[in-house]
Amino acid sequence: MATPSRKSSTPGTVASKRALPRDPSSEVPSKRKSSAPPAPPPPPPLPSSRPFVEGSIVRIVMENFLTYDICEVSPGPHLNMIIGANGTGKSSIVCAICLGLAGKPAFMGRADKVGFFVKRGCSKGMVEIELFRTSGNLIITREIDVAKNQSSWFINKKSTTQKVVEEQVAALNIQVGNLCQFLPQDKVGEFAKLSKIELLEATEKSIGPPEMHRYHCELKNFREKEKQLETSCKEKTEYLEKMIQRNERYKQDVERFYERKRHLDLIEMLEAKRPWVEYENVRQEYEEVKLARDRVKEEVRKLKEGQIPMTRRIEEIERQRHTLEARIKEKATDIKETSQKCKQKQDIIERKDKQIEELQQALTVKQNEEHDRQRRISNTRKMIEDLQNELKTTENCENLQPQIDAITNDLRRVQDEKALCEGEVIDKRGEKESLEKERKSDNIVRFDNLMNQKEDKLRQRYRDTYDAVLWLRNNRDKFKQRVCEPIMLTINMKDNKNAKYIENHISSNDLRAFVFESQEDMEIFLKEIRDNKKLRVNAVIAPKSSYADKAPSRSLNELKPYGFFSYLRELFDAPDPVMSFLCCHYHIHEVPVGTERTRERIERVIQETRLKQMYTAEEKYVVKTSFYSNKVISSNTSLKVAQFLTVTVDLEQRRHLEEQLKVTVEAGLIALCERNKHLEHKDNELRQKKKELLERKTKKRQLEQKISSKLGRYHSAYLGKGVWGGTALRGCYYRQRLLQKCKELMKRARQVCNLGAEQTVPQEYQTAFQDLPNTLDEIDALLTEERSRASCFTGLNPTVVEEYTKREEEIEQLTEELKIKKVELDKYRENISQVKERWLNPLKELVEKINEKFSNFFSSMQCAGEVDLHTENEEDYDKYGIRIRVKFRSSTQLHELTPHHQSGGERSVSTMLYLMALQELNRCPFRVVDEINQGMDPINERRVFEMVVNTACKENTSQYFFITPKLLQNLPYSEKMTVLFVYNGPHMLEPNRWNLKAFQRRRRRITFTQPSQ
Repeated sequence: MATPSRKSSTPGTVASKRALPRDPSSEVPSKRKSSAPPAPPPPPPLPSSRPFVEGSIVRIVMENFLTYDICEVSPGPHLNMIIGANGTGKSSIVCAICLGLAGKPAFMGRADKVGFFVKRGCSKGMVEIELFRTSGNLIITREIDVAKNQSSWFINKKSTTQKVVEEQVAALNIQVGNLCQFLPQDKVGEFAKLSKIELLEATEKSIGPPEMHRYHCELKNFREKEKQLETSCKEKTEYLEKMIQRNERYKQDVERFYERKRHLDLIEMLEAKRPWVEYENVRQEYEEVKLARDRVKEEVRKLKEGQIPMTRRIEEIERQRHTLEARIKEKATDIKETSQKCKQKQDIIERKDKQIEELQQALTVKQNEEHDRQRRISNTRKMIEDLQNELKTTENCENLQPQIDAITNDLRRVQDEKALCEGEVIDKRGEKESLEKERKSDNIVRFDNLMNQKEDKLRQRYRDTYDAVLWLRNNRDKFKQRVCEPIMLTINMKDNKNAKYIENHISSNDLRAFVFESQEDMEIFLKEIRDNKKLRVNAVIAPKSSYADKAPSRSLNELKPYGFFSYLRELFDAPDPVMSFLCCHYHIHEVPVGTERTRERIERVIQETRLKQMYTAEEKYVVKTSFYSNKVISSNTSLKVAQFLTVTVDLEQRRHLEEQLKVTVEAGLIALCERNKHLEHKDNELRQKKKELLERKTKKRQLEQKISSKLGRYHSAYLGKGVWGGTALRGCYYRQRLLQKCKELMKRARQVCNLGAEQTVPQEYQTAFQDLPNTLDEIDALLTEERSRASCFTGLNPTVVEEYTKREEEIEQLTEELKIKKVELDKYRENISQVKERWLNPLKELVEKINEKFSNFFSSMQCAGEVDLHTENEEDYDKYGIRIRVKFRSSTQLHELTPHHQSGGERSVSTMLYLMALQELNRCPFRVVDEINQGMDPINERRVFEMVVNTACKENTSQYFFITPKLLQNLPYSEKMTVLFVYNGPHMLEPNRWNLKAFQRRRRRITFTQPSQ
């Protein structure tokens, strides 16, 4: 193998693989166990005169780290070739770079705890990285404590925190977690598995301007919030329309409710005014009786005064008569003498007698008239007694009204129940129709939603695959044999907590792959989906002979003592073609799943079971045997959280619930119909009963009015013609009754209006009373009419009005919220437009430059390749990605770089050339590529190596680390290269005997002495 003019060698190790401190005469130390004292501390950082770029690695020191005891490596500023056989410790240097620069253990894909990187048997380890800075080199030291699994950090020998270290590293644009900058051995295969989205993000961070990735993140956040706002606006708009429609449906009921309320309010006012009208009528009657009494009294007084002269005259005449009779007896003898005189006197007496007779006749006429009045009074009294007897046959009005009110309340309650029942019948029928058409049961929807959740996850993550599923469901008749939908949809976990094992075991590309039983069917499918519809989907073929029921090589009972409880195959159900494919390609019938107990005794499990793959509670273990040393090498990775298979659908239970719901709805509908009939019958009975009571009440009121009229006539008869004495007493008693009734009616009227004894009628009542009738007949007629109208409004529920009012308020609130949301949405769209312009144009220019470099590299290899910015929708900024398409044969077309379409060597070449294209647009201080040339054929390896040398050795390019166990012969080298050899073996020199200059002098002496011999 040709060697460059400038190179440093790294001596190998003994079997223990321990590194030794640096000899002053050597640039790179050996690594072998030694009792020599540790190396002196390095000198303080000084600005370097070598052509390093800002952030390049000047020195790497490892102590008790993986295979090394103590080792120091001094890389060059350009291309650094680290060469050594497998197992010598090349990748340990890569791990030291990652961990020393605050990288996470998971970045290397080896272990998840930093303590696992300390040399076995040691309690502590140390990694020190010196980075070039024009202001003075930066020395970062990380000391690892195995027991605590913690790290201590130092910058320029001063204690600090990991956060400060991460900030210093980020300031130099070092990204050990970016596969475009740092590609360790165990992550090489993952680069080709990077999705277009992940590749774009890694490229932005690696070579884009600092603000490019920030703008991209802002766009994604803005777009996500825009989607949320759009969804929110759409939902609120739909909800608002539904509420408006629902209020429109109930608007007539609400208007009817308020119409009924107006009638009830009028009834309330009429009932409030009626006692006052009754009181006023009785008061007026009382005043009339009082005036009639006063008038009769005055007539009696006048009659008495008129009778006094007549009485006196009669008495005088009587006295005169007696005197005359005496004188007649005394003066009998004088009669003759005075006959003439007597005759004259007799004439006078006769005239007086005539006057007396006339008075007696007048008195007789008066007595006859009085007799007639007594007869009429007797008839009236008898008629009143008859009416009162008839009135007694009916119930008291005060007793009838509560009954009527109770019947009215019962009638309203029955009508409300009837309306509710009718509403329930309508709801049940609607529910039945909805069940038949849309199956809107909560349980059924829940089962449908579970399947929809899986499909939604597929649609969100792999839209092309989702569209292909929809096409397949509509075109199954085009295929001769069975075609299974993507594996992630057909797998049904028996227990959701075991989904993580399946998702970590099966690649995401196969999880979304369609499974075919026929090659012909698959070609038809791919031609239609890939070529015609331009959808990116994956497809696989199930084995011709089924592997689904293939037995494992060893019984599970043999593995149970180690904590294993099942094979992967027994954790889920799937169609036979899917299960057969997974058994054939992923050996799920051979991979056991264990518990934490398995993790605790993992070394024993690996040694005794010889399993190639296994799972513990939280980790996956892969066991390999070294091709060179035949040693068993194991690696473990932490399990990722399951994303797709956590949803389980029980179709049998779903069908059972659907049938059960149908039976329940039918039974409920029949019961509601029966209840509605019963309420209808009860409603008719109550209406009839109310009608009878109202007729009785009307008849009673009519009788009372007749009795009152007769009583008025009766008392008028008594009092109108001056009959006083016993009738006068009755009139006085009637007046007292009227007065008492006035007081009672006044008290009742005040109670109806909720007034105290001293309170006056409120103005609102006075104003309302002015518009109402003023007579009892008119009030009663209007009351009857309003009650009849109010009773027509049946089936009205006050809760409907409350809900209507509440919805009106909510509609107003939603309208305002929707307006605010739309303003906010417009603001986000404006922000998106501004940020998009600042992000997309520079990104397109950057991708165009990458494409130019990438295409040139491929053209130099007589192949074709291109890089473009790909997106399905311009507005979905989280779906933007970089698509790499390559063609290695002239007879084929450009195909997207995937883990399945190209061979391992082709993927390695594509990955390397993409990284070289990024190197041309350098923004990071160094790049690390570990053993990427292993899958290449010699021709491609030679071409790629030449490109690496030419690109990485240019002026002002970043530092480059290229790790490989072997190289082809006669490769081109550059003066700017640094070659670091890593040796390992049982015959390595002790560290204190390692002297590179002494070795060179000895070699020259041997060379000079050989010709003389």
